[in-house]
Amino acid sequence: MLKVKTPKKGKARRELNKRAPKLVETGKKTLILHGTKTSNVLNSVLTQIYHLKKGSAVKYSRKNADIRPFESGGETSLEFFSLKTDCSIFVFGCHSKKRPDNLVIGRTYDHHVYDLVEVGVENFKSMESFTYDRKLAPKVGSKPFIAFIGEGFENVEELKHLKEVLLDLLKEEVVENLNLAGIDRAIVCTAISSNRVLFTHCALRLRKSGTIVPRMEMVEVGPSMDLVVRRHRLPNESLRKEAMKTAKDHPKKKVKNVSQDSIDGKIGKVYIPNQKVGEMVLPNKSKGVKRERREGRRKNEGDDHASKRQKEDTE
Repeated sequence: MLKVKTPKKGKARRELNKRAPKLVETGKKTLILHGTKTSNVLNSVLTQIYHLKKGSAVKYSRKNADIRPFESGGETSLEFFSLKTDCSIFVFGCHSKKRPDNLVIGRTYDHHVYDLVEVGVENFKSMESFTYDRKLAPKVGSKPFIAFIGEGFENVEELKHLKEVLLDLLKEEVVENLNLAGIDRAIVCTAISSNRVLFTHCALRLRKSGTIVPRMEMVEVGPSMDLVVRRHRLPNESLRKEAMKTAKDHPKKKVKNVSQDSIDGKIGKVYIPNQKVGEMVLPNKSKGVKRERREGRRKNEGDDHASKRQKEDTE
């Protein structure tokens, strides 16, 4: 039997608790890796993706010759890096004559490869190639609008799969409320054909519209590229069912002395213990007690004067 080592230090225990499954999961981290050979275009693409995901991404710059995501046995190192960095999404770049400027985007479940999408990068434009007012530059870590335009994302299987992976890659943490003034960028994916998607990154400018809701203008700030779908691998049905399981909410604790009525609604009973007012000791500093003392002192002084007068009269 394998011996399970428990952490002895508090730091290791806290780190394991962070990686443990949670009822409400936090944002997913992204792992960015290089293959055996990469081009200048691909290096720039990986750098730009890291800039978009800054704060929730880990980027390795060394070349990895033993990572081959679509081949059996070529996922071992990838799963090791995923476990080491606690990343559930990865972006792997490689370049070859057969597949130039190749980008593999995938997800992991329990640090094992869940699904894969392979795309080719064409017509790439970096952030530095766009000219615009630098005051409009999106802030690092801000949550973007994500728009998917085109019927292909609903009809074509490859584009539907690519949409799911891109959403997980770009959406950051799930939030319930969002301040409109804090939204400063948008990512637009347009399905040009059955296997080609135009990826654009724009900054949002708020303009007066005469109403409460401002008018938004989009200014392209880069990066911009065409993603050509080459290969994709869906997860097994059994693995999908296991990954899609959701934990049941914590059972609500029974509230005492509260009942529901069809007419009055929620009814509560309040029990007030005996106050024992007669046994309560009033503090000497209260104004009422001071007033009583002053009145009693004056009464006593008046009685003393009256008794003295009576004695003088009798004498």
